[in-house]
This record gives sequence, C-alpha cells and structure tokens, in this order.
Amino acid sequence: GAAPFGNFYVNSVVTTLAGTGLELVNAVFVAYAFVFLPFPGKQVLFTILLASLMVPIYVTILPNYLTVASLGWLNTYEGIVIPSAAVAFGAFLLRQHMLTLPKEVIEAATLDGAGHLRMLWHVVLPLSRPMVVTFGLISLVGKWNDFLWPLIVTNTDRMRTLPVGISFLFREEGVLDWGLIMAGTVFVVLPILLIYLAGQRHIVAGLSQGAIK
Repeated sequence: GAAPFGNFYVNSVVTTLAGTGLELVNAVFVAYAFVFLPFPGKQVLFTILLASLMVPIYVTILPNYLTVASLGWLNTYEGIVIPSAAVAFGAFLLRQHMLTLPKEVIEAATLDGAGHLRMLWHVVLPLSRPMVVTFGLISLVGKWNDFLWPLIVTNTDRMRTLPVGISFLFREEGVLDWGLIMAGTVFVVLPILLIYLAGQRHIVAGLSQGAIK
C-alpha cells in the first residue's frame, strides 16, 4: 500500500518542535544556573556535564530504551522526544557564551533588584539571542534528521518519522518507486533549508561572536 506520508510528516514536525523546545529550555536554565547561581558542588557537576559529552550516543540507547519501555512510552511521542531532550552540549555552549556577557550590565540589573527570572528574560536572553538561535537550529536539524532512535522506539507506520518512513520505501517488496522516494527526500530537506536561510543571520552572528570572544 501507499506509505502514509501525512503521518510521517506530522510525527516529524511534532517530535522535532517538542524536542527542540525542551532542549532549548533545559539548556538555557542549566547554563544560567552554572553561570549566575551560587550552589555547592558546581564545579563537580560541570565536570560531570563535560564528561557526559564524551559518552557515545550508542552507549545510551539500551538504557534509554529500557527506561522508555518500562514507562510504557514505546510507540509514543513522549518516547521519541524525552530521551533526546538532554542538555549537555547546549548547556555547555550557552554557559561558555554567558560567561562572556558584559559584567556591568549584569551588575546593573542586580542592583536594580532584578530577580533571576527577570534577569534571564530581560537581560541574559536578549544578549544571548544569536547563540540561542544557533543552538536551536543545530538541535532542530539533528532532531529532524534523527533516524536511529525513532526507528528503535516506534514499530507502526502511524508513529514513524520522515527519515524512518522513507527508508521503509526501499524495503517494500516489488519495484522501487524513485519518484515517490525523491518526493519524500525533498519533503525532508526543504523545511530545514528554509529554516536555515531564515536563521542564517543569527547563525553567522552567533558563531562570529564566539570567535571574537
């Protein structure tokens, strides 16, 4: 039968947006805490965060799968999204950036009586916008193109994402319909290309900011 491309597309959009949103929120809060909050064991926790960057993704697949299965999340959006909403890379990137923010602005906001949430929302985030957008796009592309985890954690056409769905077109018995496969591939590539073009200015600003600092 014909592949349910509508399903694949909706699943990809939902899991990508939810996953990127969660990852961004997590990364921003963790980075802010590491830079602006005094708490015991901060350096130890940051070292653990860095160490987790060294762990290959393949090592985490089995524990993640067992956890998701025990929660009854196989073949659900939660199962696809939540394990990949981890914060290590984004938190590290945003922490390094927040350390470079002008101290005078932060001190002025503190003297002005700004609480942490107000400081984050009105001072730190506006100053960090290029880096937040850059990381958001990195996360978005990664989640949109993710193949292995959605393949492992879903087992029906109804829950497959686009990259997994397209790969299944190759395995269908009979003659390959290259027109259909190419159309599917365009569907995968086009949204990311458009988003990249829209966010290009911020990416260049974010990366050059990092280089200058």
